[in-house]
Amino acid sequence: MTSVSLEESPLQTDVDQNDTALEKILSKFRPLGPFYIRFMPLLMFSSLTNSWFCMNYVFAAANVDYRCKYNCENVSEFIETALNITTNAERCLKYPLIDTNGTCSADNFNVTNAITCTEWVYKDPYSFVAEFNLGCQDWKRTLVGTARSIGYMIGLLLLGPVSDKIGRKKLIIFTGITGAVAGLVKSFTYSYWLYIALEVTDGLLGDTYSPNYMLGVEMVSKQNRVYFAPLMIGTMAVGGIILSATAWLFPYWRYFLRIIYAPALLYILYPLFLDESVRWLLIKGKKEDAKDIIRKAAKINKTVISEELITNVQCRKNVANTNILRLLKITISSKKLLLRFLACCCMWIAATFNKYSLLINSVSLEGNKYVNYALTAFADLPACILLTFVLIRFQRKKPLIGSFLLTGMFCVVQSFMKGYPTTSISLFFIGKLMSAIAYATVYLYTTELFPTYTRNTMHALCSSVGRIGSILAPQTPLLLRFWTGLPSVIVGGLSLITGVIIMLMPDTAEDVLPDTVKEAESLGTRTTYIPVKNNEEECVTNLK
Repeated sequence: MTSVSLEESPLQTDVDQNDTALEKILSKFRPLGPFYIRFMPLLMFSSLTNSWFCMNYVFAAANVDYRCKYNCENVSEFIETALNITTNAERCLKYPLIDTNGTCSADNFNVTNAITCTEWVYKDPYSFVAEFNLGCQDWKRTLVGTARSIGYMIGLLLLGPVSDKIGRKKLIIFTGITGAVAGLVKSFTYSYWLYIALEVTDGLLGDTYSPNYMLGVEMVSKQNRVYFAPLMIGTMAVGGIILSATAWLFPYWRYFLRIIYAPALLYILYPLFLDESVRWLLIKGKKEDAKDIIRKAAKINKTVISEELITNVQCRKNVANTNILRLLKITISSKKLLLRFLACCCMWIAATFNKYSLLINSVSLEGNKYVNYALTAFADLPACILLTFVLIRFQRKKPLIGSFLLTGMFCVVQSFMKGYPTTSISLFFIGKLMSAIAYATVYLYTTELFPTYTRNTMHALCSSVGRIGSILAPQTPLLLRFWTGLPSVIVGGLSLITGVIIMLMPDTAEDVLPDTVKEAESLGTRTTYIPVKNNEEECVTNLK
């Protein structure tokens, strides 16, 4: 049987897609021109708040030391003898964290049914763990992060099609305001399960990053996409540093949540300043709205764009009322796109697991947890600078393979460096840097693989499946009790496997964003597809 490569595509035509009218117009806008200087900060703010929403549980639901609250005078003589301790008070100090069956101990000391414990004394009585009385219930603390990821996973399946249906702008505004409200309500609740429900809601309806990223990618030319991806990852890095500093300055978790969620109420003003995606407007047949945005951008940029060129930017067929399920069926009916979708799911699972595992476990490294988290988040800044270079120089495929393989190598080596804190943290930092490059490239790469009318839907599907990684990541601190290097080994092994899978994928760096299934199938080849009139069911931007 002949194997099928994900890169195969039939020869179609030698016409270059760079001749599209919209691509010509977008290429006239400089990355640091006045229009993007006004437009990009709005997207950067969205990335910033999203970084706070996604990872606040690392500090809000942080681990806190506690001990069983019991009457030391009633400890049995057997236990005193077994522990070889002369006084009950000395025993309480030496083994302070024993639970109902004697297994919840800081020293992992196990004496079955030693103490009946129903109350605990917490080192920080105002912590999340203390206020919800989670003594010896670590699974409830780690469940917070998992609950958010489950909500996020379901939300991507729901909001991806919504973004393709109603537009990027409206969804950014809706999710931003919803996330702000859910987060602020979380800070006032005294019910653990209500907090979990709000955490799920926050992930379900409060994710701005996916439509935000899609809007940015669709509003820049193919040359400028390599600058947009690092800009987003760099903003997320700054967000992580600010998150850590805020948690350090305001350690009480309720105040901490209010401070990081309150700024998101500014999304109420976004309808006044944020423009919709021109590509999306064209796909939906809203040609005049798209033209108005182009003229506005040209005026702000003081760029001359002929009306003839603007007029050439149009749709052949309006699919505004086409059912999203039908459009999705058209997309995945292509064997090539289906195989690429499955490969993308593998990349997303590895990328999200690596990102969240390394961030979450950074607070367990030797040293100050706030500094360690900030340093781990800071790794994304040199990553975004390096990313710009590698995406220009090596396109997409090679950076993806290299970053996953290097993440695997550094993380596996770091897992064996216990007792060498400087070396361990350095390797951890480099591993996080490589994983940041992989994550950012996966995010950009996925947007380039699918046609415009289902781009956000397919991207959301891949990202949603990938949330399996972020669902599992919050549970990795529980593995530390078995071996401190186990989380890093899992990250490393998963990265190495993913690097091999990517070898089957095409490179998309030289192609404009595809609008149709046939254009998407021809990605990574030297030939492109010219749609034939009445032979396509999709709405596309006219070729010149």
